[in-house]
Amino acid sequence: MCASPLEILRAGPPPPRTVLLPDGLFFVRSIAVNLDGEGSEGVSHLDQVASQVELALEATSPFPLINLYYGHFWLPGASHALVYASYRRRFTAEQALTWAETDFVCPSFIALAGAKVEPATTVLLTSPEGITAMHWGTQVVPTKVQFQAIAVDATDEQRSVIRTELLRKFESLKVVDVATAPSASWGNTEGEINYSSEELNACLSVDLLKHADVRDKAELAAIQKAKARDRILWNVVVGSVACFGLLALFELALIAGGFWQNTRRIKLNIQAPVVAEIMNRQEIANRINDLSTRRLLPIEMVQAISPKKKAYSIYFSSVATNGLYGVTIEAQTPNAGEIKSYENDLRGLPSCQSVVIKNTQSRNNITTFTLVVMFIPNALKPNAPTP
Repeated sequence: MCASPLEILRAGPPPPRTVLLPDGLFFVRSIAVNLDGEGSEGVSHLDQVASQVELALEATSPFPLINLYYGHFWLPGASHALVYASYRRRFTAEQALTWAETDFVCPSFIALAGAKVEPATTVLLTSPEGITAMHWGTQVVPTKVQFQAIAVDATDEQRSVIRTELLRKFESLKVVDVATAPSASWGNTEGEINYSSEELNACLSVDLLKHADVRDKAELAAIQKAKARDRILWNVVVGSVACFGLLALFELALIAGGFWQNTRRIKLNIQAPVVAEIMNRQEIANRINDLSTRRLLPIEMVQAISPKKKAYSIYFSSVATNGLYGVTIEAQTPNAGEIKSYENDLRGLPSCQSVVIKNTQSRNNITTFTLVVMFIPNALKPNAPTP
């Protein structure tokens, strides 16, 4: 049965693909390293150690480097590095082909070489092929690594004798026996790999393990470049999928919003007649309230703006109310010059809100015009004396 996507996400990324080769296939040496500060060309300590390791191998190995699978292990602060190499013909072509699919290929003892142990500690790593002894002095990198082969059919007594003889070669204050092969997992920090076996645990950076890898350096560089490219493409694919997922989420939100809006429209259409009836009744109620509490005062409005107060020769020919507080008057005068003065007088009345004179026409020495006056609400009182 296939695992669900949720279970895959909970499981996290798969463990790193590492190949731990038998220690007995490699000869191991410890060489001193001399490090300078970061050079002007930006040469790191890791690159300096790698150059010194290759020079040391060329000087001590009976075979050219092109015929060797080799690597080295070094940690910052150490004055020496572990160098190991093996003749390429010890490995079949089929084995080398499978390495292209892995992240790291190194001897088994490298998995625990970065473990934090006390000074003068010897770790005995037991494998089907034999026992590998790693001895630490006072530094973080083991000073000696020695492998002792054991026959498959050897008895426990014979294995105990071999173990004792192996320990006599080191001055050990503490001995740690490891009977299980180290397992690899990604560290909590990106770019780190954890190797753990029983009570020992080693956390190594990918940059350090890159130099510990025994594969052909040119092929290794090509593999790492391809992995970097694949990682970029994978990030692009993941980003694209995330964008598509986000767009799909927005689309679903729009669809859900459309359904919600349609529901609101249906409810609005259902309630529209009821609302219209309520508004109509409210309007009628307001009209009844206006008629019952407010009065139309056409006489008072005409009296308030009567031109006879200042003996203007202006006469009203018709009067029409404009709501409760407005009046529209058709007027005429033989003296057109009085219209402007009359307008100014009306604007000065405290009860007038606005005064508009329009449609002014003259014929046969008679000027007709339309006067529109709006009063301030409640400025006029019934039967109020004319100001």
